[in-house]
Amino acid sequence: MSAVVRPALATFADLAKLGDDTRAEIVGGEIVDKAAPTMEHGRSQTALGGYLSRRYDRRPGGRWPGGWWIGTEVDVEYDAHELYRHDLVGWRRARVPECPSGRPIRVRPDWVCEILSPSNERRDLVDKLRTLHGAGVPHYWILNPEEKILLVHRHQADGYLVALTASSDDTVRAEPFGDVDLHVGVLFGDLDDDE
Repeated sequence: MSAVVRPALATFADLAKLGDDTRAEIVGGEIVDKAAPTMEHGRSQTALGGYLSRRYDRRPGGRWPGGWWIGTEVDVEYDAHELYRHDLVGWRRARVPECPSGRPIRVRPDWVCEILSPSNERRDLVDKLRTLHGAGVPHYWILNPEEKILLVHRHQADGYLVALTASSDDTVRAEPFGDVDLHVGVLFGDLDDDE
């Protein structure tokens, strides 16, 4: 009887061999391509990144709350066989005083946002949700540009709780960024961010 040969689980070293310009992640030990974004995806990512950077990616104090490090398309490693290039990701400065650096980042984020695309929906709604929960990521947002919906997940011991569901017409205070109103339509190009 012959032994079943299983392929080795991929690690960051395997991903790095593909080059810095490769758009890929490691999910369940497998290197998977990250789809090129649609215009809707890109606009939502730009809008949310701009909204958060202006208000939160700064030292606390002054007109805006501050207190966060915000990044886009950053490789975060959760274990040797789970590495994601999040659409947006953030760390509280109170917990992580120096801005995370290098590739991959091995410091657990305090907030992650993924923007759904048809090709990555299952990965974002199932695989990443499980990994982020297991890693203790306190907040996980999902933006759906096609349906114009924001889902805000809050970490609980037994799984993520959907703390907020909002549509393009809503103005919300979405945790963990609840200090400032968020006009959800801004994230989908339906409104201008006039702040």
